[in-house]
Amino acid sequence: MPPADTGASTGTHRVDASASMPTTPNSSRPATASTASTASNANDASPASPASNASPASKQMSPGHPGYVRMRLALFTSGLATFALLYSTQALLPAISDDLRVQADQASWSVSAATFGLALAVVPLSALSERFGRRAMMTGSLTVAVLLALLVPFAPDLGWLIGLRAVQGVALAGIPASAMAYLSEEVHPKALIGAIGLFVAGNSVGGMSGRILTGWVADAWGWRAALAAVGAMALLCAVAFRLLLPKARNFTPAAVSPRALARTLAGHLSDPLLCRLYAIGALFMTVFGGVYTVIGYRLVAEPFGLSQSLIGSIFLIYLVGTVSSAATGKLVGRLGRRGALYVAVSTTAAGLLLSLLNSIPAVLAGLVLITAGFFAGHAAASSAVSRTAKTGRAQAAALYQASYYIGSSVGGALGALAFHAAGWGGTVTMGLVAVGGAAAITVYATRKAQAERRAEAARRDLVGAPA
Repeated sequence: MPPADTGASTGTHRVDASASMPTTPNSSRPATASTASTASNANDASPASPASNASPASKQMSPGHPGYVRMRLALFTSGLATFALLYSTQALLPAISDDLRVQADQASWSVSAATFGLALAVVPLSALSERFGRRAMMTGSLTVAVLLALLVPFAPDLGWLIGLRAVQGVALAGIPASAMAYLSEEVHPKALIGAIGLFVAGNSVGGMSGRILTGWVADAWGWRAALAAVGAMALLCAVAFRLLLPKARNFTPAAVSPRALARTLAGHLSDPLLCRLYAIGALFMTVFGGVYTVIGYRLVAEPFGLSQSLIGSIFLIYLVGTVSSAATGKLVGRLGRRGALYVAVSTTAAGLLLSLLNSIPAVLAGLVLITAGFFAGHAAASSAVSRTAKTGRAQAAALYQASYYIGSSVGGALGALAFHAAGWGGTVTMGLVAVGGAAAITVYATRKAQAERRAEAARRDLVGAPA
């Protein structure tokens, strides 16, 4: 494994050259510049690896610049709308199941379809933003996603709901595919971290507030009204985004080379270090997606019997992830990346086991541990991607985002299927298998690193031995 990175993330998406999502939401470091002007890196500008085109500092925004505050507010609103829409049905799954008379594993696809659509589209849209511009890509993506959000409440059946959500996920991929690149080009490097931080905060707040809003509205007027409320909120955000975001002053269109992009992606996918990081991110997100997709079904049933509004409020626990991901940098600095991953694995597994108890305090404590462990694992893995990738960092980070959201889709679907077959215990078992996979990869990496150190020590001894 590469040397430990002391970066941290806030929420589901990261702030440095590997920013994602995550996110969590919200996910939560200094940006790494890439050279977009070279032919080999013509597509190297994704959400995660801001491409700095060496713009003159006088043309870049910084505190005191007339457009700086507008730009920060615009990116905040785009992040808020993106993640409110992406997970808008997650807190509503029990109500959707009851109304449409479908099982949990079927209703869960209204979440998984959106995240899977985003996973498929994030890489190609990151490349297209090189040709058509970051501002145009974000505006178009947000407009299409909002229009779809206004149609989603009228879906006549589950098939239409899933289809509309899948297309909405594809549209939303254009936001993270362009936002970080826009910031790196238009904001002075000294002010970049603060600007990125507010965008990531929008991700976190959107992911949390969307779920809470839908829970409270659904209690009074039903799940369709709840989705309409999220759509209305996203529409206001889209209007504010378009009015506030300054025009790009430093963007230069670049030709998109599918062959060059394919070569870069193939190179990353053949790198065992990167593949391990992608797998760890996907496995942690499998746990997280499965737990939060199914938890509403567990809490609405006996012995808990919570209302839809209280279930939506459970997502306030996401704030734990913000703290956890921000603290991961110090944890990595003290224990190394693999040490931080061991802590994340142990914390997540402990939370899964604790959530098995039929006690509200125990379930909430379990969710706190699962959330803290997930965000710590996500931050430790995602912060290593740009350090591991020597070229094409944007594509490397986009692949991490794709694997991350594929993990969310798979986790939501498998978690709901396991719940339908064996109750909450089945979902916990699925989560333990996934977190066990992340632990196994980390153990393998630890042993490989130890073997390499021993081989290097033996080589030095041999070179230094007298003839």
